[in-house]
Amino acid sequence: MSTPSVNNLQPIRLVFELARADHPRLYDDLIQFHKGTKRVNRLRLLAYDGLLVQNGLLVVTGHGLPYQSAGNRTQQGGGDITNDLFLPSLDG
Repeated sequence: MSTPSVNNLQPIRLVFELARADHPRLYDDLIQFHKGTKRVNRLRLLAYDGLLVQNGLLVVTGHGLPYQSAGNRTQQGGGDITNDLFLPSLDG
């Protein structure tokens, strides 16, 4: 896949049909919301979170538990963040 050029940033419009037989868990989640904005926003959120997980920017800690972002891993034993605090300033 290629990234679209910066000049061509038109909105994407999607219309699709989802049957429970295709993806039961997704269907059951989305059917809780009435047609309209809430359902669309829930699908958008699920798609975005899935993209973050796929790219390794979001780490799922366990089934059904709150997720942990990849940035929080350094706070658990890694000293990368605190070590950078003591570097010389950018001003010189």
